[in-house]
Amino acid sequence: MTPEPKKLNSPTKRNLPSDNNQSGEGQNRPRPLDSNDFSQKSEDIVTTIVKRINSFNTGLKEYQIRDLVNETEKLGKKLFDKKLKTAQIRKFLDAINQLNAQLKREKDFEKIKPGIELLRPQLAYAEGRQQSLKEEQQNVKYLRSVMEAAIKKIEDSEDFTRLVQLIESIIAYHKAAGGKE
Repeated sequence: MTPEPKKLNSPTKRNLPSDNNQSGEGQNRPRPLDSNDFSQKSEDIVTTIVKRINSFNTGLKEYQIRDLVNETEKLGKKLFDKKLKTAQIRKFLDAINQLNAQLKREKDFEKIKPGIELLRPQLAYAEGRQQSLKEEQQNVKYLRSVMEAAIKKIEDSEDFTRLVQLIESIIAYHKAAGGKE
């Protein structure tokens, strides 16, 4: 009788003991997520980005630049395809720029924390203005989903810097896809 081959753990299974560790010791420690955990072929890019952001334990700074750039390129194109205009989120973008300038000027993250939380209602307002439109014309909701998840992960100035990089990257790729003001 031939022994059964060992089964390999799937890269998406977490908190399972390895084949070499049958006792289950250490199974409460999740392994870090990597790009393979977020298959963009099988799900929408918004869902992919939100899942990645929600998986971070120590804040938005965990968002690797390579992943951020690759994913925001797809999101920027999606927002263009959904006919998002930068003017629809202008107040939100202006608020981020003002907070960024304040942080650079005062170098005190605690002073901008309330302003960061107030970004969320600005996105809600921008999305709410589209409620009377047909479903296929409601395009701010995609950006809001991603940015809300990101804002909730901001704990320090490093996280805020990553938020700025995230929105700048989204807007750059939206523009590159043909997006207008």
